[in-house]
Amino acid sequence: MSVWHAIFQPGFFGNSAVQTAAVVGFVVACVCAPVGVFTVIRGQSFAGHAFADITSTGGSASVVVGVNPLVGFAAMGLLGAGAMELTGAQRHRGRDLATGIVLGAALGLSALFLYLSVTSGSTTGTVVTVMFGSIFAVSAGTVPLVVGVGAVALVLTGLVYRPLLLSSVSADLAAAQGVRLRLVEAVYMVALALSVALCALTIGAILSTALLIGPAATALRLARSPVGAMAGAAGLSLVATWAGIVLAYDSYTWPPAHNGWPVSFFVVVLVLAAYLLSQLKVRAERRQKSTAGAEVIQLDRAGRAVPVGQA
Repeated sequence: MSVWHAIFQPGFFGNSAVQTAAVVGFVVACVCAPVGVFTVIRGQSFAGHAFADITSTGGSASVVVGVNPLVGFAAMGLLGAGAMELTGAQRHRGRDLATGIVLGAALGLSALFLYLSVTSGSTTGTVVTVMFGSIFAVSAGTVPLVVGVGAVALVLTGLVYRPLLLSSVSADLAAAQGVRLRLVEAVYMVALALSVALCALTIGAILSTALLIGPAATALRLARSPVGAMAGAAGLSLVATWAGIVLAYDSYTWPPAHNGWPVSFFVVVLVLAAYLLSQLKVRAERRQKSTAGAEVIQLDRAGRAVPVGQA
Protein backbone atom coordinates (compact mmCIF):
# COMPACT_ATOMS: atom_id res chain seq x y z
CA MET A 1 0.00 0.00 0.00
CA SER A 2 1.39 3.42 -0.98
CA VAL A 3 1.78 6.26 1.49
CA TRP A 4 -0.95 8.19 -0.35
CA HIS A 5 -3.49 5.40 0.10
CA ALA A 6 -2.38 4.88 3.69
CA ILE A 7 -3.24 8.51 4.50
CA PHE A 8 -6.32 8.92 2.32
CA GLN A 9 -8.59 5.91 2.57
CA PRO A 10 -10.60 4.77 -0.48
CA GLY A 11 -13.62 6.95 -1.08
CA PHE A 12 -12.28 9.86 0.95
CA PHE A 13 -12.33 12.53 -1.76
CA GLY A 14 -15.63 11.35 -3.21
CA ASN A 15 -17.45 11.36 0.15
CA SER A 16 -20.04 14.17 0.21
CA ALA A 17 -19.81 14.55 4.00
CA VAL A 18 -16.04 15.02 3.74
CA GLN A 19 -16.43 17.59 0.96
CA THR A 20 -18.94 19.59 2.99
CA ALA A 21 -16.74 19.38 6.10
CA ALA A 22 -13.72 20.62 4.13
CA VAL A 23 -15.62 23.67 2.84
CA VAL A 24 -16.97 24.49 6.29
CA GLY A 25 -13.50 24.09 7.78
CA PHE A 26 -12.05 26.49 5.19
CA VAL A 27 -14.65 29.17 5.97
CA VAL A 28 -14.22 28.81 9.71
CA ALA A 29 -10.42 29.07 9.44
CA CYS A 30 -10.62 32.27 7.40
CA VAL A 31 -13.12 33.87 9.78
CA CYS A 32 -11.65 32.84 13.12
CA ALA A 33 -8.11 33.97 12.31
CA PRO A 34 -8.59 37.78 12.39
CA VAL A 35 -11.20 37.68 15.15
CA GLY A 36 -9.05 35.32 17.22
CA VAL A 37 -5.97 37.52 16.86
CA PHE A 38 -7.89 40.54 18.12
CA THR A 39 -9.33 38.47 20.96
CA VAL A 40 -5.84 37.49 22.13
CA ILE A 41 -4.41 41.01 21.70
CA ARG A 42 -7.29 42.52 23.66
CA GLY A 43 -6.95 39.96 26.44
CA GLN A 44 -10.56 38.82 26.01
CA SER A 45 -9.98 35.08 25.79
CA PHE A 46 -12.37 34.64 28.72
CA ALA A 47 -15.07 36.39 26.71
CA GLY A 48 -14.41 34.01 23.83
CA HIS A 49 -14.70 31.05 26.19
CA ALA A 50 -17.92 32.51 27.61
CA PHE A 51 -19.39 32.86 24.14
CA ALA A 52 -18.55 29.22 23.53
CA ASP A 53 -20.64 28.21 26.54
CA ILE A 54 -23.37 30.70 25.71
CA THR A 55 -23.79 29.32 22.20
CA SER A 56 -24.50 25.90 23.68
CA THR A 57 -27.80 27.38 24.83
CA GLY A 58 -28.69 28.30 21.27
CA GLY A 59 -27.57 24.93 19.95
CA SER A 60 -29.67 23.01 22.46
CA ALA A 61 -32.66 25.31 21.88
CA SER A 62 -32.42 24.79 18.12
CA VAL A 63 -32.77 21.04 18.66
CA VAL A 64 -35.88 21.55 20.78
CA VAL A 65 -37.61 23.80 18.24
CA GLY A 66 -36.24 21.97 15.19
CA VAL A 67 -34.15 24.63 13.43
CA ASN A 68 -30.62 24.61 12.01
CA PRO A 69 -28.06 24.45 14.86
CA LEU A 70 -26.02 27.29 13.35
CA VAL A 71 -29.06 29.55 13.62
CA GLY A 72 -29.30 28.73 17.31
CA PHE A 73 -25.56 29.17 17.89
CA ALA A 74 -25.48 32.55 16.14
CA ALA A 75 -28.72 33.87 17.61
CA MET A 76 -27.73 33.09 21.17
CA GLY A 77 -24.24 34.46 20.58
CA LEU A 78 -25.68 37.76 19.37
CA LEU A 79 -28.04 37.93 22.35
CA GLY A 80 -25.10 37.27 24.63
CA ALA A 81 -23.10 40.04 22.98
CA GLY A 82 -25.95 42.47 23.49
CA ALA A 83 -26.36 41.43 27.10
CA MET A 84 -22.65 41.92 27.78
CA GLU A 85 -22.79 45.40 26.31
CA LEU A 86 -25.79 46.33 28.47
CA THR A 87 -24.12 45.00 31.62
CA GLY A 88 -20.87 46.88 31.12
CA ALA A 89 -18.51 44.85 28.91
CA GLN A 90 -17.50 48.05 27.11
CA ARG A 91 -15.66 49.17 30.24
CA HIS A 92 -12.43 47.31 30.93
CA ARG A 93 -13.19 46.81 34.62
CA GLY A 94 -16.66 45.51 33.84
CA ARG A 95 -15.70 42.92 31.23
CA ASP A 96 -15.23 39.92 33.49
CA LEU A 97 -18.21 40.84 35.67
CA ALA A 98 -20.54 41.24 32.69
CA THR A 99 -19.22 38.09 31.06
CA GLY A 100 -19.69 36.07 34.23
CA ILE A 101 -23.26 37.26 34.76
CA VAL A 102 -24.35 36.51 31.20
CA LEU A 103 -22.48 33.19 31.19
CA GLY A 104 -24.22 31.99 34.34
CA ALA A 105 -27.67 32.79 32.96
CA ALA A 106 -26.88 31.15 29.61
CA LEU A 107 -25.61 27.96 31.20
CA GLY A 108 -28.82 27.70 33.22
CA LEU A 109 -30.89 27.95 30.05
CA SER A 110 -28.60 25.50 28.29
CA ALA A 111 -29.18 22.94 31.04
CA LEU A 112 -32.93 23.38 30.63
CA PHE A 113 -32.93 23.00 26.84
CA LEU A 114 -30.60 20.01 26.93
CA TYR A 115 -32.85 18.37 29.52
CA LEU A 116 -35.90 18.98 27.34
CA SER A 117 -34.16 17.66 24.23
CA VAL A 118 -32.97 14.50 26.00
CA THR A 119 -36.26 13.75 27.75
CA SER A 120 -38.22 14.20 24.52
CA GLY A 121 -36.83 10.82 23.45
CA SER A 122 -36.36 11.81 19.80
CA THR A 123 -32.99 13.55 19.95
CA THR A 124 -30.48 10.81 20.73
CA GLY A 125 -26.92 12.16 20.82
CA THR A 126 -28.00 15.78 21.12
CA VAL A 127 -25.71 16.56 24.05
CA VAL A 128 -22.65 15.15 22.28
CA THR A 129 -23.46 16.93 19.01
CA VAL A 130 -24.05 20.33 20.61
CA MET A 131 -21.17 20.21 23.07
CA PHE A 132 -18.50 18.42 21.02
CA GLY A 133 -19.59 19.00 17.43
CA SER A 134 -20.09 16.73 14.44
CA ILE A 135 -18.72 18.39 11.33
CA PHE A 136 -19.44 15.28 9.25
CA ALA A 137 -23.13 15.75 10.12
CA VAL A 138 -23.27 19.27 8.63
CA SER A 139 -25.54 19.14 5.60
CA ALA A 140 -24.62 20.61 2.24
CA GLY A 141 -27.63 22.93 2.57
CA THR A 142 -25.99 24.56 5.58
CA VAL A 143 -22.93 25.68 3.60
CA PRO A 144 -24.55 28.88 2.19
CA LEU A 145 -25.56 29.86 5.72
CA VAL A 146 -22.01 29.18 6.95
CA VAL A 147 -20.58 31.32 4.16
CA GLY A 148 -23.08 34.10 4.90
CA VAL A 149 -22.37 34.17 8.62
CA GLY A 150 -18.62 34.07 7.95
CA ALA A 151 -18.85 36.90 5.43
CA VAL A 152 -20.71 39.11 7.90
CA ALA A 153 -18.08 38.47 10.58
CA LEU A 154 -15.23 39.26 8.18
CA VAL A 155 -16.88 42.42 6.86
CA LEU A 156 -17.52 43.71 10.37
CA THR A 157 -13.93 43.01 11.38
CA GLY A 158 -12.64 44.75 8.27
CA LEU A 159 -14.81 47.82 8.84
CA VAL A 160 -13.35 48.46 12.30
CA TYR A 161 -9.88 47.02 11.70
CA ARG A 162 -7.82 50.18 12.29
CA PRO A 163 -9.76 51.64 15.23
CA LEU A 164 -10.08 48.18 16.76
CA LEU A 165 -6.33 47.61 16.49
CA LEU A 166 -5.60 51.02 18.00
CA SER A 167 -8.03 50.55 20.87
CA SER A 168 -6.63 47.07 21.48
CA VAL A 169 -3.15 48.53 21.96
CA SER A 170 -4.20 51.67 23.86
CA ALA A 171 -7.80 52.56 24.58
CA ASP A 172 -6.78 55.98 25.92
CA LEU A 173 -4.87 56.85 22.75
CA ALA A 174 -7.77 55.67 20.61
CA ALA A 175 -10.21 57.81 22.58
CA ALA A 176 -7.89 60.82 22.27
CA GLN A 177 -7.94 60.39 18.48
CA GLY A 178 -11.72 60.38 18.41
CA VAL A 179 -12.38 56.63 18.14
CA ARG A 180 -15.87 55.72 19.29
CA LEU A 181 -14.78 52.97 21.63
CA ARG A 182 -18.22 51.68 22.54
CA LEU A 183 -19.27 51.35 18.90
CA VAL A 184 -16.03 49.60 17.95
CA GLU A 185 -16.39 47.26 20.92
CA ALA A 186 -19.97 46.44 19.96
CA VAL A 187 -19.03 45.61 16.36
CA TYR A 188 -16.15 43.45 17.56
CA MET A 189 -18.42 41.58 19.99
CA VAL A 190 -20.85 40.78 17.17
CA ALA A 191 -18.00 39.46 15.00
CA LEU A 192 -16.73 37.42 17.97
CA ALA A 193 -20.17 35.94 18.60
CA LEU A 194 -20.56 34.89 14.96
CA SER A 195 -17.05 33.42 14.86
CA VAL A 196 -17.67 31.34 17.98
CA ALA A 197 -20.96 30.14 16.46
CA LEU A 198 -19.05 28.85 13.42
CA CYS A 199 -16.46 27.18 15.67
CA ALA A 200 -19.26 25.55 17.67
CA LEU A 201 -20.73 24.10 14.50
CA THR A 202 -17.31 22.69 13.60
CA ILE A 203 -15.96 21.21 16.83
CA GLY A 204 -18.74 21.83 19.35
CA ALA A 205 -19.65 24.58 21.79
CA ILE A 206 -17.37 23.35 24.57
CA LEU A 207 -14.26 23.09 22.39
CA SER A 208 -14.82 26.06 20.08
CA THR A 209 -12.45 28.30 22.05
CA ALA A 210 -9.57 26.04 21.08
CA LEU A 211 -10.07 26.82 17.39
CA LEU A 212 -10.63 30.52 18.03
CA ILE A 213 -7.77 31.19 20.48
CA GLY A 214 -5.20 28.44 19.87
CA PRO A 215 -4.10 29.26 16.29
CA ALA A 216 -4.19 33.00 17.00
CA ALA A 217 -2.05 32.69 20.14
CA THR A 218 0.42 30.47 18.27
CA ALA A 219 0.67 32.82 15.30
CA LEU A 220 1.17 35.87 17.51
CA ARG A 221 4.20 34.17 19.05
CA LEU A 222 5.84 33.76 15.66
CA ALA A 223 4.60 36.64 13.50
CA ARG A 224 5.98 40.16 13.44
CA SER A 225 2.77 41.99 12.58
CA PRO A 226 -0.98 41.62 13.20
CA VAL A 227 -1.60 40.87 9.51
CA GLY A 228 1.11 38.21 9.53
CA ALA A 229 -0.42 36.71 12.67
CA MET A 230 -3.84 36.59 11.03
CA ALA A 231 -2.43 34.85 7.97
CA GLY A 232 -0.53 32.39 10.14
CA ALA A 233 -3.57 31.72 12.32
CA ALA A 234 -5.72 31.06 9.25
CA GLY A 235 -3.16 28.64 7.85
CA LEU A 236 -2.74 26.79 11.14
CA SER A 237 -6.49 26.59 11.72
CA LEU A 238 -7.05 25.27 8.21
CA VAL A 239 -4.30 22.65 8.50
CA ALA A 240 -5.57 21.49 11.90
CA THR A 241 -9.17 21.24 10.67
CA TRP A 242 -8.39 19.46 7.40
CA ALA A 243 -5.90 17.14 9.09
CA GLY A 244 -8.51 16.41 11.75
CA ILE A 245 -11.00 15.48 9.03
CA VAL A 246 -8.49 13.11 7.43
CA LEU A 247 -7.58 11.45 10.73
CA ALA A 248 -11.21 11.11 11.81
CA TYR A 249 -12.09 9.48 8.47
CA ASP A 250 -9.10 7.14 8.73
CA SER A 251 -9.97 6.22 12.32
CA TYR A 252 -12.96 4.19 11.10
CA THR A 253 -10.39 1.61 9.95
CA TRP A 254 -8.39 1.63 13.18
CA PRO A 255 -8.60 -1.42 15.46
CA PRO A 256 -10.04 -2.64 17.67
CA ALA A 257 -13.50 -1.04 17.47
CA HIS A 258 -13.48 0.54 13.97
CA ASN A 259 -16.01 3.10 15.23
CA GLY A 260 -14.21 6.30 14.30
CA TRP A 261 -12.87 9.09 16.51
CA PRO A 262 -14.38 12.62 16.64
CA VAL A 263 -12.92 15.34 14.43
CA SER A 264 -12.96 17.76 17.34
CA PHE A 265 -10.48 15.62 19.29
CA PHE A 266 -7.91 15.66 16.49
CA VAL A 267 -8.36 19.38 15.83
CA VAL A 268 -7.82 20.32 19.47
CA VAL A 269 -4.79 18.03 19.82
CA LEU A 270 -3.17 19.45 16.67
CA VAL A 271 -3.79 23.04 17.78
CA LEU A 272 -2.30 22.30 21.20
CA ALA A 273 0.73 20.61 19.64
CA ALA A 274 1.34 23.63 17.41
CA TYR A 275 1.14 25.99 20.38
CA LEU A 276 3.60 23.92 22.41
CA LEU A 277 6.02 23.74 19.48
CA SER A 278 5.83 27.51 19.04
CA GLN A 279 6.61 27.94 22.72
CA LEU A 280 9.69 25.73 22.36
CA LYS A 281 10.80 27.72 19.32
CA VAL A 282 10.45 31.02 21.16
CA ARG A 283 12.42 29.71 24.13
CA ALA A 284 15.15 28.41 21.85
CA GLU A 285 15.43 31.80 20.12
CA ARG A 286 15.62 33.61 23.46
CA ARG A 287 18.29 31.22 24.67
CA GLN A 288 20.28 31.72 21.46
CA LYS A 289 20.06 35.51 21.75
CA SER A 290 21.15 35.46 25.39
CA THR A 291 24.08 33.19 24.53
CA ALA A 292 25.13 35.37 21.60
CA GLY A 293 24.85 38.51 23.70
CA ALA A 294 26.91 37.14 26.58
CA GLU A 295 30.62 37.97 26.34
CA VAL A 296 32.89 35.07 27.23
CA ILE A 297 35.92 36.21 29.24
CA GLN A 298 39.03 34.66 30.74
CA LEU A 299 41.94 35.83 32.85
CA ASP A 300 45.22 36.96 31.29
CA ARG A 301 48.62 36.44 32.86
CA ALA A 302 48.19 39.51 35.00
CA GLY A 303 44.91 38.21 36.36
CA ARG A 304 42.80 40.72 34.42
CA ALA A 305 39.48 39.68 32.83
CA VAL A 306 39.54 40.12 29.05
CA PRO A 307 37.36 38.80 26.18
CA VAL A 308 38.36 35.44 24.76
CA GLY A 309 40.84 35.84 21.93
CA GLN A 310 42.60 38.84 23.50
CA ALA A 311 44.24 37.07 26.41
